Amino acid sequence: MNMLNKLHAVLWSGLDGRITRGTRTLAKRVSRRGFVSRLGTLLVGTGALPLLPVVRDAAAATGIPEMGDPQSCDYWRYCAFGGNLCSCCGGTHTSCPPGTELSPVTWVGTCRNPADGKHYLISYNDCCGKEPCGRCYCHRTEGDKPIYYPSKSNNILWCFGTDSHAYHCTVALVLSETDSPG
Repeated sequence: MNMLNKLHAVLWSGLDGRITRGTRTLAKRVSRRGFVSRLGTLLVGTGALPLLPVVRDAAAATGIPEMGDPQSCDYWRYCAFGGNLCSCCGGTHTSCPPGTELSPVTWVGTCRNPADGKHYLISYNDCCGKEPCGRCYCHRTEGDKPIYYPSKSNNILWCFGTDSHAYHCTVALVLSETDSPG
């Protein structure tokens, strides 16, 4: 038992020595004010992350059964759409035409997919950087919200966060499945 106590004392003293040296080294390099400042910046920055505009990714839409023509205003993803269809302007319903840039700021709608009967959250991203396409203009308002819900309104130019504010066309990206409409 005596041997076990000695081994225990040696292990704890080694650990205690390493922690003491590490703490003293850290104290020499970092002031309390600097530490509190960095900690505060980290906490505020972490809290503000959800507020930043995010480029939506259509990768979540893999495996969704499709039905309809993406070049028609009646396509299921366009239930809250307002603008020119990128699928008629050199792109697709999920990608911008060459020479344009996807806006990181979007409006959203909830659309029912007739192929599986489920509702999906759709992100409508404007493609910016060229003059308006002018072909396949659609304006559907199912699920559109008045202007006091800007994140759900299709009546605003959404070319914020891009090099050019010139609107060209709009894509419809599926973000996720939802439980119910609206």
